[in-house]
Amino acid sequence: MRNLSDRSSHFTDSVIRRMTRIAIEHNAINLSQGFPDFDPPKALIERLKEVSDEDFHQYSITCGALNLRKALSDKQLHFSGMYYNPDDEITVTCGSTEAMMAAMMSVTDPGDKVVIFSPFYENYGADTILCGATPIYVPLVPPNFNFDPSLLEDAFKQGAKALILCNPSNPCGKVFTKDELEIIAFLAKKYDAYVITDEVYEHIIYSPNKHTYLSTLDGMKERTICCSSLSKTYSITGWRLGYTMAVPEITDRIKKVHDFLTVGAAAPLQEAIITGLRFPNSYYEELQNEYTEKKNLFLSGLDNLGLKHNDPEGAYYVLMDISEFGYDSDLEFAIDMSKKVGVAAVPGSSFFKEEENRYVRFHFAKKNETLISALDRLAELKSKLKK
Repeated sequence: MRNLSDRSSHFTDSVIRRMTRIAIEHNAINLSQGFPDFDPPKALIERLKEVSDEDFHQYSITCGALNLRKALSDKQLHFSGMYYNPDDEITVTCGSTEAMMAAMMSVTDPGDKVVIFSPFYENYGADTILCGATPIYVPLVPPNFNFDPSLLEDAFKQGAKALILCNPSNPCGKVFTKDELEIIAFLAKKYDAYVITDEVYEHIIYSPNKHTYLSTLDGMKERTICCSSLSKTYSITGWRLGYTMAVPEITDRIKKVHDFLTVGAAAPLQEAIITGLRFPNSYYEELQNEYTEKKNLFLSGLDNLGLKHNDPEGAYYVLMDISEFGYDSDLEFAIDMSKKVGVAAVPGSSFFKEEENRYVRFHFAKKNETLISALDRLAELKSKLKK
């Protein structure tokens, strides 16, 4: 038999999704893969029921239904002040996963270099490899996960064609300040690079932090591809609805790539989500309040148990320091925690380019009672896992 593709040998399966399978196997509370155990807004469910009886069962237009693109344009203008033309600057995709891949394939060629901050969401490295590009990793330094501008410029000096920016960041919850974004924008313009933003957690921010859209900075709309998702904002991760926003020249390329990757997102779901995009400001304020409550509940619970962790500024993840437990492998620790304690997390090493085995990542997008049950189980962590 001839060899299989070389590119597919340079990354593993998703460690995040693997930990979900391990959680199911051991009946553990799944705080690994970031999806809620509570329902989406009732208005979305009701609209989806209505749509099932309407005429939305065949292909939508490939780049997304026009009324959905208009609703996305209106929402983006409302929250960022930046207008994107629904006709030629917006593409609806099958989740932000496809949005990121389509963006990468639209701006990079084999042999190009792409800057990625570390820690990073695991898809970014795989996306880069699948495009035939080479990742250049720039560290975000714990505990605040700040970056060194000189190291970032060194990465651009190596000829990077693009940078991937996850803001707020998965897995560490960093929210990049406007000053930090100005540095990134300055370097992108200086070295003529694109920036691909992953902003799926744009509405999950903890006070006093604020989200700034990189594309709104001077001269950045032309070189920024905004990728986002409706999964996290509306608690519909299974609907797999994402989108890109970029100037027409870039969007034209994205549409072509998207067309041959997936043809299009599910038509009934595209119609149903429009209801959510028209929610008033109070929805987003309530979302922020709910996640602030969950963050405070879970992190204070870790504090009460004497478990060290970072303090996320956005998103719904927290990195717990497992140094005291004496494990050489964070993967082994995470598997043991699922088996012996009944709580699943993701080994932090799957997010870092650097040699790093001192973290596991929990998510707290769960009902309060689920988080309390997880904390009750974690009370036995030191007695069952400490070596």
